[in-house]
Amino acid sequence: MERETVIRIENVKKQYRLGAIGGGTLRGDLQSWWARKRGREDPNLKIGQEVYSSNEKFYALNGISFEVYKGERLGIIGGNGAGKSTTLKLLSRVTAPTEGNIYIKGRISSMLEVGTGFHPELTGRENIYLNGAILGMSKAEVDSKIEDIIDFSECRQFIDTPVKRYSSGMYVKLAFSVAAHLDSEILVMDEVLAVGDMKFQQKCLKKMSEVAENEGRTVLYVSHNMNTIRQLCDRCVVLEHGKVIFNGEVEAAIAKYMGMDIGRSNNNIIIQPSMRDSNYSKPNICIEKIEFENESGVYKTGEVIKFNIDINNSSAEKDNVYLRIMVNTSDGNTIMMSSTEKAISLELGMNNKQTFCFDSSNIVPGNYSLSFVLYRVGEYGADKNVDVLRDVYNFSVTESIGFNHNMPWNTQWWGHISNGYIKQVER
Repeated sequence: MERETVIRIENVKKQYRLGAIGGGTLRGDLQSWWARKRGREDPNLKIGQEVYSSNEKFYALNGISFEVYKGERLGIIGGNGAGKSTTLKLLSRVTAPTEGNIYIKGRISSMLEVGTGFHPELTGRENIYLNGAILGMSKAEVDSKIEDIIDFSECRQFIDTPVKRYSSGMYVKLAFSVAAHLDSEILVMDEVLAVGDMKFQQKCLKKMSEVAENEGRTVLYVSHNMNTIRQLCDRCVVLEHGKVIFNGEVEAAIAKYMGMDIGRSNNNIIIQPSMRDSNYSKPNICIEKIEFENESGVYKTGEVIKFNIDINNSSAEKDNVYLRIMVNTSDGNTIMMSSTEKAISLELGMNNKQTFCFDSSNIVPGNYSLSFVLYRVGEYGADKNVDVLRDVYNFSVTESIGFNHNMPWNTQWWGHISNGYIKQVER
């Protein structure tokens, strides 16, 4: 069945001019212009301030295209300066594109930053009616929803106080409540939930899921918090330097954003200085090379991960160390640790080649990375790291036949570790 498109972005570009457009006063602008005309230094420039040519341009967005469907919860992720907020500003009609076309079907309610759309001198109640009027709602329509808005916002005690006296958290609570309850077909949210407390953040995520599933409203959500992206979104667009570099499934998008896409995996890893933790730049005992037997970097659930390690020992004598490996998710959380049961006995030199394997049967389908640590254990049980390599190997786990009754694993709700089946005890 064909899905209804509510937003279509076609080859959109947004260009800005670098540098200040004006100095703030006519007198200052004339002084600067006359100084440049004579080849003199601008008297209004601050010390160390750069002068940009008026011809220097910057593309915040450089030809992006994608569609958003009715009832969809779309995440937009990327690094700072990737173009996420610019995209939402274009959709909210705060600014216009330099090139390209944007088609929108329905009314948009947006939260681009704390306090957007609120008049500081008006009370919370008055701002609710103001936002409703902006969306084209009548007073009677707002009246029918205002109690639900106030209850959800948890700001009833302050609802008749001017919002200029609200804290940033209260701003967010009321602004989100207004956006979620008024009659708009599209909700646009830009990193606003980071200001609210954790309990209210979960409340907002639940509300956005409900309005998408039950009311068919569309949600566009920008965040650097990958856990909230996982909880809310059913598709993600990844932006980089103003371009779309990925459009698809959430976990794959996060892996692309975090630089963990399996296409970059290398089963034969020669350790470079930049790959080593900065606190261990020149260790006497260090890992020189790691080689994995699986060349693709893709493992079935339950498959043993086997690898060879070359360890260099340039210390003064034969040494004993342990090996620890950590499995990390695509957003940097460590979910599992495994270590050698006995110390590794190392001869002097670089020819200490060791083979190891570990059981991955508890790791559920998804994209992961491995970190490696060599460490010593002291007399009283305290450990001291010798060499630390973080996220040097990317790998993927895919479902084997029969895993989880052949049901797709939902990491959003069930986590990244499977503890097997519950066994009934015979009485």
